[in-house]
Amino acid sequence: MGVLYVLDEPSIGLHPRDNSRLLETLKGLRDLGNTVLVVEHDDETILESDWVIDLGPAAGEHGGQVIAEGTPKQILAHPKSLTGQYLSGRKQVEVPKKRREGNGKNLKILGATANNLKNLNITIPLGKLICITGVSGSGKSTLMSDILYNELAAKLMGARTQGGEHKKIEGIEHLDKIINIDQSPIGRTPRSNPGTYTGLFDEIRKLYAELPESKVRGYKPGASLSMCMAGVVKPVRDRANCVLKCNSCRMCTCLAMFVMASASTARPCRFYSVINIQLPMCWI
Repeated sequence: MGVLYVLDEPSIGLHPRDNSRLLETLKGLRDLGNTVLVVEHDDETILESDWVIDLGPAAGEHGGQVIAEGTPKQILAHPKSLTGQYLSGRKQVEVPKKRREGNGKNLKILGATANNLKNLNITIPLGKLICITGVSGSGKSTLMSDILYNELAAKLMGARTQGGEHKKIEGIEHLDKIINIDQSPIGRTPRSNPGTYTGLFDEIRKLYAELPESKVRGYKPGASLSMCMAGVVKPVRDRANCVLKCNSCRMCTCLAMFVMASASTARPCRFYSVINIQLPMCWI
């Protein structure tokens, strides 16, 4: 009694059935005389709340304001609340009218018996977005991680992993790589993103480290680029994004890094494309 509980997105990964159980538990804590403060995107949690504080209107420097606060009913009716617009149905995420046909190939898991799986045979169509769902503890992680990922990581990537109990997996020849993105934190800072996680920026750092200016200054791929090297590249702000602009080539990039350049740039800028991301590079 008299305790303040702070929960950061407790519904992540929960099946709707389990989510309702979580809400009943939270309400039980409240009914005992406690305060339960929850940070959430889940619509059911928002609608079951006694009071809602909606921040916005956007992310980063474009956020940090209280857009609306009140009961869920008041939030739904608020004209400036983006949360309320989606919860009320005034805005919605459109369901695709046309689904991808895939490439016609399949991956088959046969005779899966690990943990609680009952000799399952699963066919996964390739070239599509596939969702594996079910209540918590139903065997999703066993099927996807213990069996499929561990087995394919060993055969495709040379990993020292062993798939959970199953007879065989067919269709591995249609794949050349497997990447597992789990629920581990992407990085140590809030600025970490999928590019950081997948190693994209490691390759970009290596690319910058090969520039003549980098070699002159002795910069290695692991050098910290938290400030402009010569004052050429500086952060600028526009209405929509915080971007980086090179004073020499006037090229803007939305990448969260400073482009290494020299103040004595005289030659026209050249461009390198890394996975379809154009990066301005000024050469001395």
